[in-house]
Amino acid sequence: MSIIHLEKENFAELIKEEVLVDFYANWCGPCKMLAPILEEVGNYFKVIKVDIDKHDDLAHRYGVMSIPTLILFKDGVEIKRHVGFLNKDALLEFISK
Repeated sequence: MSIIHLEKENFAELIKEEVLVDFYANWCGPCKMLAPILEEVGNYFKVIKVDIDKHDDLAHRYGVMSIPTLILFKDGVEIKRHVGFLNKDALLEFISK
């Protein structure tokens, strides 16, 4: 698995499988704290990082009001979301349940 930094408008294609989407910004402190944890999790679970400053249309479409916002998608449908920082154990629990 890997981490994909969204660069083009292929978002709908990317969320057709089970994937964790991280809505973040480079200036966000909690987002920076979450980044290395996502890198680790990205070794065995697909993670897509969406910079809200570059893709504000997606943030708006999915109702992202605060960051980091983590949304778990499966078959293009939102399964669940979490707003705010999660440590590694909590993130793994969020993904697995």
